[in-house]
Amino acid sequence: MKINLVIFVSSITSQQGHVMMKTFESHFRPVKGDIIDDPGFHPDFHNGYEVVNVTVNYAANECIVSLKPLVLDKEEITLETYLEHLKANGWREVTKDEVKS
Repeated sequence: MKINLVIFVSSITSQQGHVMMKTFESHFRPVKGDIIDDPGFHPDFHNGYEVVNVTVNYAANECIVSLKPLVLDKEEITLETYLEHLKANGWREVTKDEVKS
């Protein structure tokens, strides 16, 4: 099954948020309450993020896994640095419309 992890990232100093997605194949799917670990998650903030919603489309053999939103409230790292760390580890920025389709 194609698994699409989705996380919303924003900062208290920025008006703009970013929707990030990482897609991979898996024989099992996460469920609400699971903690997802990924090398793209910067270690200064979290070791993993909680699954808050899972939408399964069996016809397409895929699911969208929404992770708890991240708001950077410490300025030890900038939003841009965190986003670059995610991108360097296979995450890509998407629009909200892309997530819905």
